[in-house]
Amino acid sequence: MRKNKTYTGQWLADWFSIFASELKHIFTDSGVMIIFFLAGLAYPLIYSIVYHNGTVDDMPVAVVDNSASAESRQFIRELDATREVAIAYKCIDMAEAEKLMQERKVKGIVMFPADFADKLAAMEQSSVSTYADMSSFLYYKNLLMATNHVMLQEMHEIQRARYSALGYSAQQISQLVQPVKYEENMPFNRNFSYGIFFLSAALMIVIQQTMFYGISMLAGTMREENRSFAVMPDKLKGKGISRVVLGRGGAYWLIYMAIGVYVAAIVPRIAGLPQNGTFWSILILLLFYVTACIVFSFTFSTLIKRRETVFVLFLFMSPICLFLTGFSWPTSSFPIVWKLFSYLFPSTFAAQAFINLNTAGADLSMVEPQMTALTIQIIVYYLLSCIAVFVENKLIKRKNSKIETIESSL
Repeated sequence: MRKNKTYTGQWLADWFSIFASELKHIFTDSGVMIIFFLAGLAYPLIYSIVYHNGTVDDMPVAVVDNSASAESRQFIRELDATREVAIAYKCIDMAEAEKLMQERKVKGIVMFPADFADKLAAMEQSSVSTYADMSSFLYYKNLLMATNHVMLQEMHEIQRARYSALGYSAQQISQLVQPVKYEENMPFNRNFSYGIFFLSAALMIVIQQTMFYGISMLAGTMREENRSFAVMPDKLKGKGISRVVLGRGGAYWLIYMAIGVYVAAIVPRIAGLPQNGTFWSILILLLFYVTACIVFSFTFSTLIKRRETVFVLFLFMSPICLFLTGFSWPTSSFPIVWKLFSYLFPSTFAAQAFINLNTAGADLSMVEPQMTALTIQIIVYYLLSCIAVFVENKLIKRKNSKIETIESSL
């Protein structure tokens, strides 16, 4: 019994020694401090400011009105009154409008043919042509939504006028014009906000990426200085791998749980994101996610031999991780190779869970698949981290032994 107490006490003492040593490394490295605290705290805030509006309103549009009729002018007035677009230019022909689009002065063109009003009067099908700047789907979406909205209104008004002239009652006209009433409901993103769509995924990416880069920078620095990032205290004599991993991990867990609460609970309020989940469900998600990110970073930081490598990884990994969350393209449509690759990153599952919890108001039982995936990652990456510590220490001991042999022979 006493032996167990002695072992437990020694284990805790070793753990705390490694924990304190890791904190010292973090707070004495200015580069890591910038990544953890400046980037970790500023990036989410910058994203929230940039995407604060959430939607692209009053998109500039050029109009080519070859009809020059009362009907086309009414259509243009109603189009200009929509939230999505603003009539910025009225052009005499398509060449002028296309030039404005090439000069990036407008993001769309609406063209009325010369026979627009004549066909309406003859009860024939008329047309309105739209041209959108496809450098962003948001421009196309805005123009499509605005023109479709006005077109439906105009169509209903024309039909009402025709049926009224034929002597139908108001009730009959309503039934004939709109026999099925369409109701549009978007409870989690009522305004088609791109900010809600993008920020929820980006916030989770910031936690993972800043942590990984900071840990990797320390790893590269210590290996450059011939000090392994995984060297155990001499008194452990190569034993106690779990103390090394958990001691180091504890330092990052302490820092990133605080950063995680700021990123996942405070920044969404500043950004005006929906807050439909409970704080405690978000906190439990963070417990799993931060832990998974730590052991993920430990595992892959073993590949970092030089500090500069981190900046190359930054350029390579950040857009890929954001893409793999499924915010820009559904993960169900990924090629199988990319889908399997996405499973390597904790952010893939955390972003999905965070969107469900925070935006859709789901409870933890509804994000069980994502929580299970994070748990599996924690176990797998913890074991890989322990193996990495063991192997690296073996290599260091062998290297030091060779150096001692050479020095003794001189």
